[in-house]
Amino acid sequence: MKYRSTRGGVSGISFTDALLMGLADDGGLLIPDHIPDVSHSLPDWRGRDFVQVAQTLLKLFIDDLEHDDLDNLTAEAFANFDTPEVVGWKHLDGLDVLELFHGPTLAFKDVALQLLGKLFEHVLADRGERLNILGATSGDTGSAAIAGVAGMENIKIFILYPKGRISSLQELQMTTVPDENVQCISVSGTFDDCQRIMKSIFSDLQFKAAYSLGAINSVNWARVLAQIIYYAYASLQKDCESVDFVVPTGNFGNIFAGFIAKKMGFPIGRLLVATNENDILDRFFKTGEYSLGEVFRTNSPAMDIQVASNFERFLFYHFDEDANKLCSFMEEFAQSGKASISGPLCSETFLSCSISQAETEETIAEINSKYGYIVDPHTAVGIRAASSIVTDDPIVCVATAHPAKFPDALGRAIGHRPSHDRLSGLSDLEERKQEVPADEAEIKKVIHNFTAPA
Repeated sequence: MKYRSTRGGVSGISFTDALLMGLADDGGLLIPDHIPDVSHSLPDWRGRDFVQVAQTLLKLFIDDLEHDDLDNLTAEAFANFDTPEVVGWKHLDGLDVLELFHGPTLAFKDVALQLLGKLFEHVLADRGERLNILGATSGDTGSAAIAGVAGMENIKIFILYPKGRISSLQELQMTTVPDENVQCISVSGTFDDCQRIMKSIFSDLQFKAAYSLGAINSVNWARVLAQIIYYAYASLQKDCESVDFVVPTGNFGNIFAGFIAKKMGFPIGRLLVATNENDILDRFFKTGEYSLGEVFRTNSPAMDIQVASNFERFLFYHFDEDANKLCSFMEEFAQSGKASISGPLCSETFLSCSISQAETEETIAEINSKYGYIVDPHTAVGIRAASSIVTDDPIVCVATAHPAKFPDALGRAIGHRPSHDRLSGLSDLEERKQEVPADEAEIKKVIHNFTAPA
């Protein structure tokens, strides 16, 4: 299996090279040169546990690591979860909730980033190289990425996050990590500012090479690859022709992994893009227009995004893998903040729905009252959106975070603040962070100072 860029300037590279490159050197996103077809071997996949599904699936995309090494890394990555099956299930009337928050930082990002940390460590040790990871977070990616690589000798990690726009617990999960290879950067701006600066820095190929920069956001193909696993696994748990998934969506990486799992032939029906009031993706799928709007602060902050970084990968496949069409679309969007394709995109594959803050809190309260079950605001967006689906297929809503990570929003919705042992006491720990303006030069300066020889 080789990898190529959506923009056509990079091709024929191995998985481990793609892992370390992160964002493609031509500014595009790396994807496999073909999608494996498992549709004729699904009976062989059924009955396997989560780790076995992961080990089998990863080998379809990774052929430059020894199979035994890959199996061991995969088993190690998922050994630190609170449930033996890595994921959990909650059955509600007409809806199954797939709990992806049983990892070290209580967020779905752990599923991918525990594995990514192991892959980085193994590949860098094998090559005798070092890596400086640059990432941006709208909430959960930062702490999960840090948990995946904290304390590793050959890795340093820089996480950008928007000051005041993530929950206090999400910030404390990052800034209280004491390991010296961790640097948290509070940016005066939005998450889109953080993401824009991160991509711009990666596009400075001279700086990227000089500072050995790598990516841990879902611009890194390995992140998406790891997320395909839980769609494959979950779809195989139902004895039916297909399963519909509802996915709380911000950066489009999570739901794009479901899209690839469907293309591989796993029994997946439709994918519902569930957004909050930052509805650029909902508007696109309903009208064909991708246009910037104001970034609203909501009670589901991980979705407070206008530019979805992984959307480019979907567009590449929508344009029948035509890099020129993709580049034209992205250039038009970069110049004008708007680009369009013909007609709405809601189809047999994608549906979309936008949920307001009031509806989110209503849903949290209703689910708690009816089932005694507490969900975080992002998952509540998905559950509310699920009610818009008309289908005979089983519906699975992806639960993205433990509710204890959002005590203020839950306090408003249900009158008390849920807790978790892994979060208690964080406010008593010392914080380490740097506050900087939303300025690329200032962030490059932080990277330089932190990586310069002592």
